[in-house]
Formats: sequence, C-alpha cells, structure tokens
Amino acid sequence: MAVLYWLILLAGLALWWGAHLFKRVAPGVREPMGDKGKGLVALLLVGSIVLMVIGYRGTPFVNVWQPPVFLFHVNNLLVLVGIYMMTPAPKKGRLLNTWRHPMLAGFGLWAFGHLLANGDLTAIVTFGGLLAWALVEMRVINAAEPEWQPNPPGQIKFDAIFFAASVVALLVIGLIHGWLGPWPFGGAGPFAGGM
Repeated sequence: MAVLYWLILLAGLALWWGAHLFKRVAPGVREPMGDKGKGLVALLLVGSIVLMVIGYRGTPFVNVWQPPVFLFHVNNLLVLVGIYMMTPAPKKGRLLNTWRHPMLAGFGLWAFGHLLANGDLTAIVTFGGLLAWALVEMRVINAAEPEWQPNPPGQIKFDAIFFAASVVALLVIGLIHGWLGPWPFGGAGPFAGGM
C-alpha cells in the first residue's frame, strides 16, 4: 500500500511540473488551445494538488533527520516573506518591482522553509520537488523570454499594506494548517485536544 501512495505523490509532482511547463515545452500544442487551454491547465493543477495531498498523507513516516526547533520559526519567517512576494506588492510597491520572478521566488521560499522544518522522506521529496520546479521554471522562462523590463517603481505604502495582509494570511493559513495537520507556530496549538 505504501508503494501506491508513493506513486500517487510522484504522479502529483509530475503533473504539477508538466502542467506548468506545458506552455514552454510544447508551445505548438498549447498555443492553438487559446483560452480553453487555461481551463485545462487549471484542472491539471487542481488534480496535481489532490494527488500530492493524498500521496503525502498516505506515505509512511521515514525519518531522515530531526530539525532543531528554531527551524520551525525560520520556516514561518520564510513562509511570511514568500506570501508577501506572491501578493501584488511587486507590481504596486517599491521593494520588489525590479524582481523578475517574485511569485516563483516566494513559492521557492515557502518550499525551502518546509524543507528546513521537516526531516522526513516524504517532505523532502515533496518540498524538494516543488523547490526544484520553481528554480527550473525561472530558468525556462528566462531562456524563452530573455528580454524583460522591470515594473515601474510603485509606492512604499503598498508594500506596507500587502505585508500587513501577508501577516493576516499567514495566521489564517496557520490556523487551517493546525486544524488539518501539525500546528506550525510552536507548542501544541488550539486543536491539540480535538474539536
């Protein structure tokens, strides 16, 4: 049964990679699909997430290393910065307007933080695979579109607004994370005794 869950997890990762790289790897197939192709890609991405979640939850726990407690806090900081980088701040603010791939970099920080905070084999495969995807995606985009212009600088107030929104988002995501799985903020968490 464990092998089945590993296959499901790996299929989810492969589908995530394939759906995102489809446009770059097979433009002759993707371009004629037009807007209808966006729906297909979205469906494939939802399917990839479902497969990854099922596989992740079903694989047996195999400890590779034990992260020290402080790395949980480092993870939360990286996730907060990652969320901020995935907001509209790079387009509307001033701090990230010169970054070409802020969303992919933010996603990469999220994955790297989770690699630091989890020492089991399933987490290493999952988050390592997602981090590798983010890095490859940036490289592929740069190769396909070498010419690029940064966004014009925005206003610092938008950086502050989106950072505050990112803090709220982190807290909400953390509550959901703790409800569905491990509590990410240290200690037992509010759901330790059940609901």
